[in-house]
Amino acid sequence: MSRIVRPRAFGGPEVLIVQDVDVPTPGAGEVVVEVRAVGVNPLDWKLYSGAFHEVDEDEKDAAGLSEPLPSLGVECAGVVAALGSDVEGVAVGDEVIVYPVTGAYSDHVVVPATSLTPKPAGVSWEEAGAMMLAGLTAMHTIAAARVVGGDTVLIHGGAGGVGLIAAQLAIHAGADVVATAALRNHNLLRGLGAIPVTYGDGLADRVRAAAPQGVTAAIDTVGSDEALEVSLELVGDRSRIASITGSERRFGAGIKLIGYGPGQDAGTEYRLSARSRLASLVGGGDVRIVIARTIALADAAEAHRLGQAGGSTGKIVLRP
Repeated sequence: MSRIVRPRAFGGPEVLIVQDVDVPTPGAGEVVVEVRAVGVNPLDWKLYSGAFHEVDEDEKDAAGLSEPLPSLGVECAGVVAALGSDVEGVAVGDEVIVYPVTGAYSDHVVVPATSLTPKPAGVSWEEAGAMMLAGLTAMHTIAAARVVGGDTVLIHGGAGGVGLIAAQLAIHAGADVVATAALRNHNLLRGLGAIPVTYGDGLADRVRAAAPQGVTAAIDTVGSDEALEVSLELVGDRSRIASITGSERRFGAGIKLIGYGPGQDAGTEYRLSARSRLASLVGGGDVRIVIARTIALADAAEAHRLGQAGGSTGKIVLRP
């Protein structure tokens, strides 16, 4: 038998239940992976809380939506346990990162072999299970904002899951990074090579003081009015501002909108093509995946309460 965590209704974390199910059987072109770690993301509780934004019909699978209730977990890592027919280049026992996937809050998942990326040696299960969604989103923002060496990039929410990786990617590309964060996270950002600034009243002036040479691009992972307004004020070319969340004020502002909703760029093909590069960057030590907490799969509701409360730095991970 295997276990899976599912919502029994729409609502808060209290609706999550653990169910026993049969271990899945792979079909043609599929593999079964015994899950070792699952990345927890805000997307997960938004799906069953009813708070998730409108999604383009052709992006529902990528966004993890299913009917009548969503399956939880869009990223994980584990060991290949079984192969279906017509699978090549994969062997039972391989350690892999799995993305995209739906229903990763499980002991086992069945996925197309194309969803697998080899796990680099030296990368922990927690890091492997939690790198893809935030990491590929960060890579997408860097590409959308056209960040290159010599740029100065403002990252709103620099200590969040996406912001931490975006900051490291920009620095790896040769850019200077100014990142907003709570004071408690400033030392972490300095250690990664970014210049931290506190958000709140007077943010634009603090960024100018930190980057007197000017800001050439901005990445908004927060979605606040402040983040939008400061980005528009400081970045001359609005097409070099990338936002992954926020109000409808973003539409028509001339900035890059990233996501699965109407009028946004899901970047599905780009993200799939970037999986191996992200794994290599993490495996090579160029990008660090910060883990906030590791929690048992059966306690997924606790993980969601912790995530909703905010204040955690880095990713929350479930371990079956």
